Amino acid sequence: MKFSKMAVFVAASSLALTACGDELGPVETSNTVRAVGSSTVFPFAKAVAESLTRSNPDIPSPIIESTGTGGGMKLFCAGVGPDTPDTANASRRMKKSEFDDCQANGVTDIIELQVGLDGIAFASAQGGIMMNLTPQMVYEALAASPYGGEQTNQTWQDVDPSLPALPILVYGPPTTSGTRDALKELVLEVGCKSNPEMGALKESDEDRYDQVCTEVRADGKYVDQGEQDNLIVQKIEGNENAVGVFGYSYLEENASKVQGLPMNGVDPTYDNIASFAYPGARPLYVYVKKAHLDQTAGLREYLNEWTKMWQRGGPLASIGLVASPEDVMAANLEAATQHTTIDGSELH
Repeated sequence: MKFSKMAVFVAASSLALTACGDELGPVETSNTVRAVGSSTVFPFAKAVAESLTRSNPDIPSPIIESTGTGGGMKLFCAGVGPDTPDTANASRRMKKSEFDDCQANGVTDIIELQVGLDGIAFASAQGGIMMNLTPQMVYEALAASPYGGEQTNQTWQDVDPSLPALPILVYGPPTTSGTRDALKELVLEVGCKSNPEMGALKESDEDRYDQVCTEVRADGKYVDQGEQDNLIVQKIEGNENAVGVFGYSYLEENASKVQGLPMNGVDPTYDNIASFAYPGARPLYVYVKKAHLDQTAGLREYLNEWTKMWQRGGPLASIGLVASPEDVMAANLEAATQHTTIDGSELH
């Protein structure tokens, strides 16, 4: 599978191999931190890397690549060593199947950091289409087979009489994106389950339930715009009747160009996401190979830099990251500094 990649900070991008003799033989090391994964987490990881380089000029600039959460997990779990990433950014939690793949490939000690929160924002151009959406409305507009039936909705008003009589056109993330996973879990599946028959379907045929509740229509009403959320912003900015789906940070970053659409009457704002009042709120993660802490120059410092920047009112908040609750932040500070690992029992 081919993944879109955007590399930054390539001034020190070459990987150097050195021999460190021990009784097990040489250990290959890298002089550059390499992070892959979520396009949503990308701008935050980029900012952390820039801050690290400014405060530690002797540490080579980390390489940050936007591959999408799913693509990043595949790269991360492929193995250990200097030819593999040190960290994976994720806009949803690692899946148990991904954890098992990691284990099978020798990536046995994984540090999980919840670095903050984000929201699945629905937005339109400033002055463009405005709707008070619900998960049920979004599901009925975007599902390939709503409640197992034929998808016949062509306009938003076909979905609900309170919505405008304008064609459905939504630009959103691809299947490799954690944002797409979160869209399915936080919005589409919630809307699908508004029909009581779907609960019974889940009990009788979970594969069919997943298909009915999370498969997105492919007739041009939902347009997969790739891993770069800025392209979605550009698309809706150029069409006042289009809706975009992306992380809250892109909504905040482009507030002069686009406007958030309320969900269940709740606007996608910092405070509403922090309190989980907004239905599309979600945690963001960074996964780290503990085995690389002593093999990749600057990796420990890179993790520490995250902890200096993820507070409310901190540098990452200024570019759209929503700080985790205090107790969650404290637990993740411990994980980042004590390098505690997960055993997979937390995952599903």
